[in-house]
Amino acid sequence: MKKSILVLGMIAVTMSCGKKTENTINDVSNRDSLAVNESDIQIDAIPENCYMEATGKDSLFVRLSDNLGTVTGKMHYKNFEKDSSFGDLVGMADGDTLKLEYTFQAEGTTSTREIWFLRKDGSLIEGIGDYNETGEQYKDTKLLKFTGGHTLKAADCKGFDKNLK
Repeated sequence: MKKSILVLGMIAVTMSCGKKTENTINDVSNRDSLAVNESDIQIDAIPENCYMEATGKDSLFVRLSDNLGTVTGKMHYKNFEKDSSFGDLVGMADGDTLKLEYTFQAEGTTSTREIWFLRKDGSLIEGIGDYNETGEQYKDTKLLKFTGGHTLKAADCKGFDKNLK
């Protein structure tokens, strides 16, 4: 009796496995090998953070995305009685420090300069230091101070893009 149950169990397993394999083969053979079902793709949005500072009639707007330490974003200095600038940020996060390159438009020309921010208590604090002769890189990043510069507070990103144009 035990042998009969064992044999019937093995036959049932074999038949169900064979049947499953057959269905899978039929399903696969009916599909285009290059077709991708959009509902099968899950893309997690990279979180964005927005920051701003307003001093008198001058404003500074920053939108950042941090994808596993690679930081990208946009920045816009809106100045009242002097030239404004706007452009792209790209760089990396090193702990709470963002080491970025700002490629921007100002006075009809494109320029690049290094800019560092410190993330602290939900704010961004701009690093202040001397730039080299070209004005593109800090002379010595060890001498940067994160006091006395721009301190941007967290802002709602909804509708924020209008500030970046």
